[in-house]
Amino acid sequence: MKTVNTTSLSGESTEAAVLSRYASAATVKESALCCPHSYPRELLEVIPKEILEKDYGCGDPTPYVRAVETVVDLGSGSGKVCYILAQVVGPKGRVIGVDCNREMIDLARRYRSMVASRIGYANVEFRYGMIQDLALDLELLTDQTRGLCISNPENWLMLGQIEDRLRREQPMIADKSVDCVVSNCVLNLVRLEDRRKLFAEVFRVLGPGGRAAISDLVSDEDVPEHLQNDPELWSGCISGAFREDQFLKAFEEAGFYGIHIAARQAEPWRTIEGIEFRSATVVAYKGKEEPCWERNQAVIYRGPFKKVEDDNGHVYYRGERMAVCDKTFQILRKEPYGEHFEFIEPREPVGSEAQPFDCSRPRHRHPRETKGYEYHVTTEVSHTCTDGRCC
Repeated sequence: MKTVNTTSLSGESTEAAVLSRYASAATVKESALCCPHSYPRELLEVIPKEILEKDYGCGDPTPYVRAVETVVDLGSGSGKVCYILAQVVGPKGRVIGVDCNREMIDLARRYRSMVASRIGYANVEFRYGMIQDLALDLELLTDQTRGLCISNPENWLMLGQIEDRLRREQPMIADKSVDCVVSNCVLNLVRLEDRRKLFAEVFRVLGPGGRAAISDLVSDEDVPEHLQNDPELWSGCISGAFREDQFLKAFEEAGFYGIHIAARQAEPWRTIEGIEFRSATVVAYKGKEEPCWERNQAVIYRGPFKKVEDDNGHVYYRGERMAVCDKTFQILRKEPYGEHFEFIEPREPVGSEAQPFDCSRPRHRHPRETKGYEYHVTTEVSHTCTDGRCC
């Protein structure tokens, strides 16, 4: 059994270890940072070898991105995922990589023109910033604080004021400006005390209906403190891993819905002191913040479970017409729910006269609410079934 050295970097903070290790990995490939994962060969052919060799990740969030979208890659590193996504979103899409490591940013930017010439268009850019603070552009901050000595208390206060102004007036990533946020084995490098802010930032930059697709290493048990305090294990994406159930909980607490495990590695990548660490990809959606309006709509849960409950506490019973507000009706029609429900629109649409809907309790929808209480139509026998064949 391999013995873990928990004291080799005891004098170095985990944050400093991350910056140092990835700066070095931008120059010399470090296989210990990589949990191998395969990507479509045709998407890799246009990407320079140096980028491929110095990419470090544990999964693949790219299948959850669509054409024409604006995408942000958190912790973009060498830029491999960004250059893959450039081809996925196409010439009308846009890809923004965010990283706080200068060496990695320089490496990724070095090949922008080359990749653009190979695919026929330029739609990728890389920005210097912290993924837990997507509003603060560190390059703008550097430009505006040159010569500012922060050992002076007054200048320290001035620095904070400059940061706040940049976040407000020139945000690196603006509110509700992104269709999808992806990341590949980076969130576990963020300090525990910054993680709530990290998920809040992902939520902030996504527009209504946007989604996050995050691949990361997760653990099956809590990681003990002595492993968390090992900078080498932390910078290696190990000891900062989310416990797998808490990973999903973080999305829920940030306000996402439709949260699900899209991919999960069956066998652990590494096991340390009996704790298993494996890759998982979680996809989550934004868009349940709008008001609830009554438009006489109903949904029928198809099964196979007897009943299910969504992230807003709505309960759906198999085969039964459940009343929902227009917002929930529209959410359920989309991924990841659509295939599990039947959708019943009112015979007479309800427009601007719609009243607020009480979503606090589940209730059934009587068919007459959607058909209309004065609906008394009688039809003749049909000789054609819905699939076009004669009955």
